[in-house]
Amino acid sequence: MAKCADIWLPKILLGSLVLIIILKFLNLHLLCVCNVYAYIFIFQLLYCEPETIMILLTPSSGFFQCTNKLFLSDQATGLQIKEFARKNAANALSVANMVMGMASILSSLNGHHHAACWLVLIGYLLDLADGAVARRLNACSALGAKLDDFADFTTFGIATSLLLRTSDLLDNVLCMCYVLSVFVRLCFFSSGIPFMYRGLPCIYSSAILASASLLSGGNMAMLRVIAVAMILFMISQNFYPHDRVLESQAWKKVVYAGGVVMVFCSSFPPACVYYLLWSGSYILFPTSLWSSKV
Repeated sequence: MAKCADIWLPKILLGSLVLIIILKFLNLHLLCVCNVYAYIFIFQLLYCEPETIMILLTPSSGFFQCTNKLFLSDQATGLQIKEFARKNAANALSVANMVMGMASILSSLNGHHHAACWLVLIGYLLDLADGAVARRLNACSALGAKLDDFADFTTFGIATSLLLRTSDLLDNVLCMCYVLSVFVRLCFFSSGIPFMYRGLPCIYSSAILASASLLSGGNMAMLRVIAVAMILFMISQNFYPHDRVLESQAWKKVVYAGGVVMVFCSSFPPACVYYLLWSGSYILFPTSLWSSKV
């Protein structure tokens, strides 16, 4: 599988870039998004292990078997329903994150910039929660990991890149570079070290871009500089700790709760400063502040 991926991956990425550029000039934005998803799915087929492919392609496996047993049985008990909810609570959060990303994409394409930024920040909160819920409920699974990756790519890749979109060709190239950097970060940057990431997690770069965009009113000169810096952080070889905000000290849980409160203050411009300080502190003081062991 890996050999096959090495042969076809450059062709897939090149073909994707060419088609995205063509579709962009034709203003077929939704087809552009669908094209990205199609190529990501092809990459999954080429690069994933056979058992993961079966999870993606076999309708009767895993989640679907549980669903069929639950909803097609006349004798489903309360215990079965609770077990189904336990196993899929984290998956529901990942799907909610993906929905926020798709809503942000549509908001950007329709000119609702403020809403698009806040939807990315809501996705940021959901992404921090899904892993914690999965571990807390002992419901980690291969399907959950894949859902999380697709949700991250949707919200922190495509949706965030569209915050940089203008009619200028160079800005659109920057959008594509940002998407590709998130793609590379998610697919290849496994540190192999417990409780450590290699390269800045894309949720923090997205939070910074969304917050800066809200604060500056979409100032493109500032956003270009920040986007380039975030791309370099994501593809760097630096190590960042697993934050696990909801599984650490009480003050980190308070920080998370504050982020939830800020969502309800989204009409108040300084509210996004909270997210900027939160995500910025992770970049500046990753180990001393945000390590899950601190």
